[in-house]
Amino acid sequence: MSDNKQYGFYVDTSKCTGCKTCQISCKDRSDLPVGVNFRRVYEFGGGQWTRKEDGTATQNVFAYYASISCNHCSEPVCTKACPTGAMHKRRSDGLVMVDPQVCIGCESCARACPYDAPQIDTAKGVMTKCDGCVERIELGRKPVCVESCPMRALDFGTMDELRARYPDAVQPDIAPLPGSGITHPNLLIKANRHARPSGSLDGQVLNWAEV
Repeated sequence: MSDNKQYGFYVDTSKCTGCKTCQISCKDRSDLPVGVNFRRVYEFGGGQWTRKEDGTATQNVFAYYASISCNHCSEPVCTKACPTGAMHKRRSDGLVMVDPQVCIGCESCARACPYDAPQIDTAKGVMTKCDGCVERIELGRKPVCVESCPMRALDFGTMDELRARYPDAVQPDIAPLPGSGITHPNLLIKANRHARPSGSLDGQVLNWAEV
């Protein structure tokens, strides 16, 4: 697959305020039930306040947000884990999709994915996930999460387009995300000034109940 046929996302974590408008608009577009989110906004933070002997205090407290969905990886482990071929990567645009007619709802893809992208629809008994708003792409529009972001912290396009548009963006090797070498995600990130590297123990996800 040539790189210019691979779609992906861009996330500016220096702009994201954690408002979750992207998450809500995605949920509305896909009519998702409670507990299922194709896009999630992680809050990662840490640090502490230290009282000094003279009564003053110092601090190194930090926090930042990262809006993450399926990254339509170049080496998707979800497709390798799927026993039926329901989870597959399209040759035409690199989007990773699930065929509900073939899916048996075994959740093997969910257990394999380091980004928690595939999620079970318990009512239908099949896996679901971000499809890149493929019907919008076919009309020349951006995914709903991108268009709804009030801070313009998200973008979508071919990876060639995104690299040219955001030359300072880097691979998504920031906490709380795993290292990009696992699946080679099609995701570029502009790192927040407080960003910690993948696997950092300097902080933790502060909103587990929401993600």
